[in-house]
Order: sequence, then structure tokens, then C-alpha cells
Amino acid sequence: MVCYKIEADDIGTRLDIFVQSKLELTRNAVQKLIEGGNILVNGIPSKTGYRLRTGDVIDISLPELSEAEILPQDLPLDVIYEDADLIVINKPKGMVVHPAAGHSNGTLVNALLHHCKGSLSGINGIMRPGIVHRIDKDTSGLLVVAKNDRAHNALAEQFAAHSIAREYYALVHGGLKEDEGTIDAPIARHKIHRKKMAIMPDGKRAVTYWNVLERLGRYTLIKCTLDTGRTHQIRVHMASIGRPVLGDAVYGSEKQPFKTDGQVLHANLLGFIHPTSKEYMKFTAPLPDYFERVLSSIGFKATSNTYSTNAFL
Repeated sequence: MVCYKIEADDIGTRLDIFVQSKLELTRNAVQKLIEGGNILVNGIPSKTGYRLRTGDVIDISLPELSEAEILPQDLPLDVIYEDADLIVINKPKGMVVHPAAGHSNGTLVNALLHHCKGSLSGINGIMRPGIVHRIDKDTSGLLVVAKNDRAHNALAEQFAAHSIAREYYALVHGGLKEDEGTIDAPIARHKIHRKKMAIMPDGKRAVTYWNVLERLGRYTLIKCTLDTGRTHQIRVHMASIGRPVLGDAVYGSEKQPFKTDGQVLHANLLGFIHPTSKEYMKFTAPLPDYFERVLSSIGFKATSNTYSTNAFL
């Protein structure tokens, strides 16, 4: 069970919206949990539209998933590369990586079980077959998945050594005076809001390098390179310097100027040494349509290849 005590910033927020901001669940999944009595306000069932009040205590009970629920599904996959050891996927925004409470179907793992005919590494157990690393549901972009345990171990070692190249594009609120910078601040799970991460003195070291690509009035398009890969790292780090990622209602403002359905953040580059050939491989994924639509709506106009969004790759 997860428990939250309502603070001043959350007063007046709808119950379903509050729960969705704390958990990686769809609005429909949250509503089903509320209707099923899995979410209580001050110990009693409530309605999805209930407006939170000072001192309210929200208890959330998430049902356990069983092995039988992890089923192959014939879902569209944007496969960038595939061989006998691994597969590189360009994950769309809105797709959860692996099954969890409220997401037993429609995940990347469900799609991979169908596509790979069950040929995935088993090191991370039945819930996360093949999954070496992950990106958030509302972050789009590149993931590498292991098809066997040998490949999984080799890739995991590279992640642990911080030798895998990872770059992201993000659209953030506000301007940045410098053209580049480094955020070196430890990250750990929030002491109160357990679904959030925060900068904590006792957290694990986290390093993000950022570079300005375009200054767009009240927003800035940046490239972030990760030296470490902590949960929500870019989102937490950019919010810590007052430049939260556009669309991020968890670490930024709940009031968003665009209907982005989450943060405007894209994992555009992934580089690693192949477990078998030992060849260095690098993959890129162009900005997805949702990202380009937001850029266009705030005045980014591509007039040549130099300023084309794809030219950043």
C-alpha cells in the first residue's frame, strides 16, 4: 500500500489527477482503481472527481500481477535494429516499458514477447524479460533489449560502467544564459512522495550535461547527455535549476500551455559495444511528430537543413 498526505500544493486537485501524477498509470486505470475501492480517502472510498482537502490521507492498494497476465500482444513496434542477441526499439510516447499494476497489457514487453516469440533474457524475471534499462511512459525514444542472458549481462555491465552513450532532446521552460552546462546532483526517492525522485544529499550521484540547440522565446530546446542513468534524471535535474521539461506535471507546473500528454522528452541517441561482435554501434531516432508539432506551435520554423529538427541528429 502507498500512502500520501495532502499538502498545500495539492489542495483542490481532483483525486484521479493527483493519483495519476504519482503513479505511471493512465487516467482510465486510475478511475478503475478508484471504482474498485483500491484508492481510499481518509479510509473510505471516494469518487474520481473528489477535490482534495488539507490533511486528506490517500491510501492506494495496487493489485499484484501474476505470470499468467503477461501475454504476448501483436502491437506495432518501430524496430531500429535486430539480431540474435538484441533488439533496438524506438518506443512511442505513452507506451509503458514493462507490466505493472494498472498496465498488464499494451506494454513494450507484451509487444516484444510476440515479436521475439518469447526469445528474451530472463535475468530480470517474468515481469521484465529482456529489459536492461527503461525510459518513462511519456518519454519517447531508443531502448536496447536483450534476447539472451549473455547479451543482457554484457549490456548491464556497460550501463553500470556508464560507458553507454545516451542523448536526449528536451524542450524546457524558460531561457538559459549559458550555451552549455553540467548538473551534478545526487538523486534518491522522495522521502514523502514515494513515486517521485528528488535531489538528496544521500542519493546516488547523477550527472547531466546539457547544450542549448535553439532559444525559442519562453522555451529552450536542449540536448542532454547522461553520464549516469537515474530514474527521472533529466526531469529532476532540469526542474532543480528552474527549467522543468515542458509538459512535466510531476516536476513542473500542473498547468501546461500545450496538450502534450506528459513531458516533451525524446531519447534520440544510443551507443554501446555489441555483446558478441564487440563492435561499437550507434543508433539515432528522429524527433517524433508530437515533439515537432510543439516546436512548430511555438515558432520553430525549419528554413533549411541547418535548422531542420532532423539535422540535430
